[in-house]
Amino acid sequence: MPGPTLAIDFGTSNSAAAILEDGAPRRLALEPGAETLPTAVFFPANRGPMRIGAAAASALIDGEEGRYMRALKTVLGTALLHETRLIGGKRRSLAEVITEFLIEIRKRAEAASGAQFTSVLSGRPVHFHSADPARDAQAEADLRACYHAAGFDTVAFLPEPEAAALANHAQTRDATAGSETGLIVDIGGGTSDFTAFRIEAGQIRILANHGIRLGGTDFDHAVSMDHAMPLLGLGGQLHRSLGEGLLPVPKAIYVELSSWAKIPFLYTPDTRRAVADLVKHAEDRPAMERLATVIEDELGHELAFAVEAGKIAANGRGAGPAASIDMGMIGAGLSAPVTPASLDASLSGFRAALRQTMQETLNHAGLAAADVSRIVLVGGSSLMGMVAQEAQTLLPHANLHRSEAFTAVVDGLAVATAG
Repeated sequence: MPGPTLAIDFGTSNSAAAILEDGAPRRLALEPGAETLPTAVFFPANRGPMRIGAAAASALIDGEEGRYMRALKTVLGTALLHETRLIGGKRRSLAEVITEFLIEIRKRAEAASGAQFTSVLSGRPVHFHSADPARDAQAEADLRACYHAAGFDTVAFLPEPEAAALANHAQTRDATAGSETGLIVDIGGGTSDFTAFRIEAGQIRILANHGIRLGGTDFDHAVSMDHAMPLLGLGGQLHRSLGEGLLPVPKAIYVELSSWAKIPFLYTPDTRRAVADLVKHAEDRPAMERLATVIEDELGHELAFAVEAGKIAANGRGAGPAASIDMGMIGAGLSAPVTPASLDASLSGFRAALRQTMQETLNHAGLAAADVSRIVLVGGSSLMGMVAQEAQTLLPHANLHRSEAFTAVVDGLAVATAG
């Protein structure tokens, strides 16, 4: 007799697992006392066992030698997924890293539930890659292959915002009288996904799913480039090797240093040589020497965590005092202030894309803005103030509801295993 189906929300920033028990979702503790864990891995340089979640972050923060990796989901559907690199003393592809992560999730879920799992229902963004159907299909095929390699015989997928809609309906079924039309706004670490739904006679009907490749890692990147990277030389100038005059500092290293998925691959001899040359020619030598410190001491992830913390702090400040990005790991007392206004300026370029994609979702569903009575915010990055602002601007007559930001998707996936 087949065992239960495991629901897995494999997210860009966080992951979770659940099963359906007595008709209700039961989240499985993948770490002690936690229903979610960071989608992160750490491979010790001494070939010790891979660590995931909070243990991976602790190894990084404690300064252990090894390779820390996050935002693994963003490489699905790309050639980077299958390139092999020396990671933890062994040549591995990122596909193998994802597989090892999923194996550990399955083992921990089995230990927490007492069941064995050979079937999985996984969440997936509506589009792994915007406007590229071939790459999108490849991304799902890549993830499916990783699940099979992790020991799952049967693998199925459900769009993440659709799962969130099912969870919202299950939670509010008794409180919802009559009919209602709603929009799920699911902003995760790597994608922004939307589901339009209709509730009639106690039943939910999915009207349309839509999404774009835009999420919290993009927000972090923008905040980092505008606030932290100028203190490392971005926006500065270089003296020419021959002749007079100045040249702008190239952006490429800063772009990668501000991108979670690319940070681990910066620590190469070629990068170190390039940065040494920048230091030699920099007009603002102290700033460029800070960049050299980041690369030499491999501080990219610590800086990225600090940027993320500064972003979150500034988001909750309202009109209050500035937050800051603590860059003390690079130089004593170094920090970059982040005000609500400067945060909004960094993120303002994303507003139009979010609003347009929400409008396109309504168009696909055949809905007018006035038809929508309920907005449900899901995903960690939906907590950014601009997300609610854009949703309410587009749908001024709808009531705004905040769902369980980090577990709504896995709850809905567990509900969907009943069908």
